Amino acid sequence: MIRSLLVANRAEIARRVFRTCRDLGIATVAVHSDADAGAPHAGEADAAVRLPGDAPADTYLRGDLLVEAALAAGADAVHPGYGFLSEHADFARAVRGAGLVWVGPPPEAMEAMASKTRAKEIMRKAGVPLLDPIDPAEVTAGDLPVLVKAAAGGGGRGMRVVRELDALPAELDSARAEAASAFGDGEIFVEPYMEGARHVEVQVLADTHGTVWTLGTRDCSLQRRHQKVIEEAPAPGLDGELRRTLAESAANAAHAIGYEGAGTVEFLVSPAGRAYFLEMNTRLQVEHPVTEEIHGLDLVALQLRIAEGEPLDPEPPAARGHAVEARLYAEDPARDWRPQTGVLHRLEVAGLRVDAGPADGDAIGVHYDPMLAKVIAVAPTRAEAVRRLAHGLERARIHGPVTNRELLVRALRHPEFEAARMDTGFLERHLPELTAAASDDDEAARLAALAAALADAARRPATTTVAGRLGGWRNVPSQPQLRSYRAEPDGTEHEVRYRLTRDGLLAEDFPEVRLLSAEPGRGTAARRGTAARRGTEPTLGAEPKPGAGPRPVTGPGPGADPGQAATPARVVLDVAGVRRTFEVTAYGDRRYVDTPQGCHVFTALPRFPDPTARTEPGSLLAPMPGTVVRVAGVKAGDRVEAGQPLLWLEAMKMEHRVTAPAAGVLTALHATPGHQVEVGALLAVVTAEE
Repeated sequence: MIRSLLVANRAEIARRVFRTCRDLGIATVAVHSDADAGAPHAGEADAAVRLPGDAPADTYLRGDLLVEAALAAGADAVHPGYGFLSEHADFARAVRGAGLVWVGPPPEAMEAMASKTRAKEIMRKAGVPLLDPIDPAEVTAGDLPVLVKAAAGGGGRGMRVVRELDALPAELDSARAEAASAFGDGEIFVEPYMEGARHVEVQVLADTHGTVWTLGTRDCSLQRRHQKVIEEAPAPGLDGELRRTLAESAANAAHAIGYEGAGTVEFLVSPAGRAYFLEMNTRLQVEHPVTEEIHGLDLVALQLRIAEGEPLDPEPPAARGHAVEARLYAEDPARDWRPQTGVLHRLEVAGLRVDAGPADGDAIGVHYDPMLAKVIAVAPTRAEAVRRLAHGLERARIHGPVTNRELLVRALRHPEFEAARMDTGFLERHLPELTAAASDDDEAARLAALAAALADAARRPATTTVAGRLGGWRNVPSQPQLRSYRAEPDGTEHEVRYRLTRDGLLAEDFPEVRLLSAEPGRGTAARRGTAARRGTEPTLGAEPKPGAGPRPVTGPGPGADPGQAATPARVVLDVAGVRRTFEVTAYGDRRYVDTPQGCHVFTALPRFPDPTARTEPGSLLAPMPGTVVRVAGVKAGDRVEAGQPLLWLEAMKMEHRVTAPAAGVLTALHATPGHQVEVGALLAVVTAEE
């Protein structure tokens, strides 16, 4: 019997495993880097062990430190989660060698699937259908497009789609470099790239007595940069014969390597309906909740019971209904999926399952994956599940860094997705329309800016009357009240002008709008990050009502006390006879205006902007904090072309190219490999041609 379990991981997966352990009566041990010292997973465990340092290579990727932590805390088992060392056979051996229970497959099974090239050889012998690899030196124009892949990789790292033969050598070198940096193994291979294919996978579960379950299918076709964004179970639109082929192939794969525990066999399904083996993940998947929801299972509990030697039933429970999961990332899809950092003030999604890593008040840094949470909806039918998920995300309170929330909502409501006609190129193909401003957004944004202005005015303490707070009533006409806001992240500026007259509110842009009420919120809440949230620091101000959600906390904002945030103000307007309610929350100079139709984010602009705030033309600034991993073969004085890659930044487990903004001369290069940079740091200067 497992009595105390260490989770060799962090954030969402650690919290997910701890939740099951509490249900089963198993004590828990967390590990944390210095960057995660105040993270929720470290505070939720019964014990926590520090891993000195911030970078994964110094902390969560140090198998020796993880084993030492388990022994020091008195744990008798280790759960690897996913990512980091979860698929490293040597780590599994080290855990077992220390006399601890490994909650995962045998090291030999992990080793067999660790290299994608070796895995394909094993699957071919087991009769599993697959795509034949191509020798990189023998790729011809007739083979295009092809996919370059890292043999030891995962999560989209070291993958490149090549459509032009001349580009292949550079992409091979780039993939090798990224694979070596990410996995310590630069081996790559090339295979045909299947246009219009779907990514379908089968959840397997195997005990130590020879029983193998195949738990239906999952569709994971909606991906960005070969990383999954929306997943669902069961995979829609597959005929019975294809489902049987997928299940039999997955079971054969598990039997071929003597698998035990939870794992996933992934396939590409061609437009013609033929399945090809892609890879096997020898761990629990990020998207496991959709399988849990339709089968009524706790896969983590089953992992633990299998590790304790318990047998599975002869057959798994049948699936019922449909489940859809969306991954909420701190990233900006409209700007090349750029990761975002900052304080997550508030994350609240009503009525749906939410598996989150950070909690309100946590800082989102640069060291780890930018996923904030997984949001899961389940319903009797696919259409209902998709509708519930889109509706829940649209109404969610998400205050903090820019996220992909809007893209998720639009993707879920896209006609192709609603009709289950998606493939792995869906997001790339539809990205412009999924990130473009809607035609009616301008009016909605201007109305939200008006609500923000009225909420800001209502918070003024000069008088207790609404009229006084909104600027006062005057006997003769006067200049209107003026406030300016910049919409985020698109940068559109809105000037709000209004007057209070004997007939009520007069808003210049909205003559049909009447103010019904503007409640400023009852006081402020002093919060100081995760320490206050966990009760280790007193909370000042009004006490929350019983059952109320967490109060918003502050993040850095010009001129704002970093420990203060206003409670939401409530503005109710009559818009051409329709009552509209806005909840406006302020953090420093940021305003989050939540409505039933979505959220608008603004920065309140000062009345007198700083005239010295400017950037020299041609300056390339770091778009995010990160590490310079590679610099192209250029130096100061070289001529460069528009769009030419100059260097690569790594942040949040992803590489980002920094390119020349125009053709000209590289007059300065301030970045070197290994250089840590903050957002806004000057990387290079390109002087454009006349």
